[in-house]
Amino acid sequence: MFGLTALDLARIQFGFTISFHIVFPAITIGLAAYLAVLEGCWLRTQRPLYRDLYHFWSKIFAVNFGMGVVSGLVMAYQFGTNWSFFSEFAGSITGPLLTYEVLTAFFLEAGFLGVMLFGWNRVGPGLHFFSTVMVALGTLISATWILASNSWMQTPAGFEILDGRVVPTDWFAVIFNPSFPYRLVHMSVAAFLATALFVGASAAWHLLRGRDNPAIRKMLSMAMWMLLIVAPIQAVIGDFHGLNTLKHQPAKIAALEGHWENKGNEALPLLLFGWPDMEREETRFAVEVPHLGSLILTHSWDGQIQGLKEFPPEDRPNATILFWSFRVMVGLGLLMILLGVWSLVLRRRDRIYRVRPFLHMALWMGPAGVIAILAGWYTTEIGRQPWVVYGLQRTADAVSPHGVPELATTLAIFVVAYCFVFGVGIAYMMRLVRKGPLLEEPKPHGGPGREHTPARPLSAVDDDEVLAPTPTARTRS
Repeated sequence: MFGLTALDLARIQFGFTISFHIVFPAITIGLAAYLAVLEGCWLRTQRPLYRDLYHFWSKIFAVNFGMGVVSGLVMAYQFGTNWSFFSEFAGSITGPLLTYEVLTAFFLEAGFLGVMLFGWNRVGPGLHFFSTVMVALGTLISATWILASNSWMQTPAGFEILDGRVVPTDWFAVIFNPSFPYRLVHMSVAAFLATALFVGASAAWHLLRGRDNPAIRKMLSMAMWMLLIVAPIQAVIGDFHGLNTLKHQPAKIAALEGHWENKGNEALPLLLFGWPDMEREETRFAVEVPHLGSLILTHSWDGQIQGLKEFPPEDRPNATILFWSFRVMVGLGLLMILLGVWSLVLRRRDRIYRVRPFLHMALWMGPAGVIAILAGWYTTEIGRQPWVVYGLQRTADAVSPHGVPELATTLAIFVVAYCFVFGVGIAYMMRLVRKGPLLEEPKPHGGPGREHTPARPLSAVDDDEVLAPTPTARTRS
């Protein structure tokens, strides 16, 4: 198929499915924390505005959570179907870590999710708030175990190899491996940023269409405060993460910097743009800033790092992809900082809600957090190649012995199914966003039985909110 091998197709299939999946948990983490903040503000101030925003975003959270669970199930099966030799080699570590996620995070989320979504008028405010906080905590615990597993594959520790298999010897070292703290914080903050941009873009969309009310303004204000404070912090976290990667995965850093070799004792320039050519072993059309690469990577004026030519060709990651995926992530991060600073300037005299160029930027930056997460994930995972467990097992040795026709067929099925199922889900979620929050507590209606707990999870979204617009619906808007 287009000259692709079975290994290529297996990697593409896994990359495609996890690219869909990673978006939903990221937004789930951010929205869960946002809901906890909204309910906490409502309990403290009793302002209906926070209650209305909670009900609005809890519906979107419910849809997003459901899609995250469904897409995540496929990932677990792929370890057995497409990567059986990896499971055989490292399953004694990755298997328990994924099990711990189910036993802690998933049970915690599942146990309190029903109370959170359907218990507003059925339990006391304290218990309901506790349930919301537990769901938010569960999402972070889930991320902790998943990133512990992924980080161990990047920087393995606390093990020995017996009879060709990894055997854990120190679970503390396995979990808290050298890259784990940086990846956990970096990913969690990225989830908060992605959610802030999503919320901010939703508010900007309504303001640009003339729907200006206190709830919409509060959405935009909270989102921009989060962006202003957290985006610069994320840049600092990224710097620490980069230094950790330089220590444990120097080939990855050389690839994403497009750095092939040192020239005597010359300082390392920062390549802003260029085209790393893997065959010619050079970065063509390079636009560089002298000394800045040394300053960023080594925190010294004339420091050097290993170039790609110092690694065997078979151990080099694809520098062409890494160079640009990394710059997409960094470039979007800088735009996030710019948007946050601009919002601070416009807060004087409430211009933040009226300046249309700013609102247009906030709207168009809505997907930026998700795109940055995907670009960062591509940088991390492609930069680990050709290893599936860094330095221990090559990706080519981890794939199951399937043929090209089988993998091509299943990949095509995945593409069609995912685009349909999750395309419908995302469209449904966007329709809810377009309606915006109600400014008053909705009252149960529709006859006997409507006040009882719905039997369907997506019943957290009212039926009348997905029907075609009616005069009544327009009046409520």
